[in-house]
Amino acid sequence: MNICVFVGARPNFIKVAPVLRVVAAQREQGADIDCQLVFAGCPDDATLEDSLFDDLQISRPDVCLGVESDNLNELTGQVMAAFETYLQNHPTDAVIVVDDLASTMAAAIVTKKQGLLLAHLSAGTRSFDITMPKEINRLVIDGLSDLLFTAGMSNNSIANREGAEQSKVYMVGNLLIDNLRYNRTRLRKPKLFDDLKLSSGQYIVFTLNRKKLIGDTENLGSMLSAMLRAAGDMPVVAPLRDNAAKVVKSLADSGKLDRCDNLHIVEPLNFLEFSYLMANARGVVTDSGNVAEEATFNAVPCITLNSYTEHIETVKVGTNVLVGEDAERLCEAVGDMVCGNWKPSAIPDRWDGRTAERIVQTICNVLSQSHK
Repeated sequence: MNICVFVGARPNFIKVAPVLRVVAAQREQGADIDCQLVFAGCPDDATLEDSLFDDLQISRPDVCLGVESDNLNELTGQVMAAFETYLQNHPTDAVIVVDDLASTMAAAIVTKKQGLLLAHLSAGTRSFDITMPKEINRLVIDGLSDLLFTAGMSNNSIANREGAEQSKVYMVGNLLIDNLRYNRTRLRKPKLFDDLKLSSGQYIVFTLNRKKLIGDTENLGSMLSAMLRAAGDMPVVAPLRDNAAKVVKSLADSGKLDRCDNLHIVEPLNFLEFSYLMANARGVVTDSGNVAEEATFNAVPCITLNSYTEHIETVKVGTNVLVGEDAERLCEAVGDMVCGNWKPSAIPDRWDGRTAERIVQTICNVLSQSHK
């Protein structure tokens, strides 16, 4: 059987890496299974450094569609055309897509138009904010998918409530945790750890990515000041990319932030170094659901700068606390973090590192039954 794994951007590679490793292992053991990794973008994409693939222990994409566009509608159309050509020239039994990008939705539409089995990883995630382009993508992808692989029961409930047949929905667990368990003995201490004289459990990691949050510079400045004030003498290490780094540096240089002496904006880290930094932190402040999941796995306190999360198990079971975009609530939560005053937590169900095995086995079973 031939499986195509489609990815639209860098974070998708991290999610699908465990699946690719399981397929490769089964093929080595003689299973009749083949897999091609297809990337929507260009082979020279600057975010796809060689270290990413070395860290994840996977190969670079077999095929790059070469689509690049800032306009989401144009990108969707171009990916649909390019991916249709790919499927017409490569025998494929099933297509795996992940998350909620415009390119992911485009690949999902083409897959079903070609009459192929469509599997969606990280299905059933919702913000319930229909003004978000990604929310529309999620609805379309889940609606088209033959197999919806979810990370938790709340995601199952969402998928079922929206009309997905129960037989299509599988709670397989969290793919990010597969990577963390796989790499837990391979983490690398980044050079900045010694350069900044960091000590384990004596610093806070700060990440920022959400465009809406970055765009409201006045409120962002208030929130950053609150975080730094509450952190006191504890270093705040911020591996920021592109516009996030530019905006935070501008706020710091303008003199509008309190306690800038404990803020360290650093270059983005590779996967294994970032995981080391996360695992050894006192706490994490972020707007990323994936980062919150990693913090929960590491039992590290986490504050999310949002009023909701698509990963509710990190709040109900894990270490995550939502503070919205409220500077006062953020200040109070960081104060608790620094003092070590945090809620009890546990590892959510099926975060056992075997999610990819369950996914591949399910797809193989479904394909085998359809070929009888």
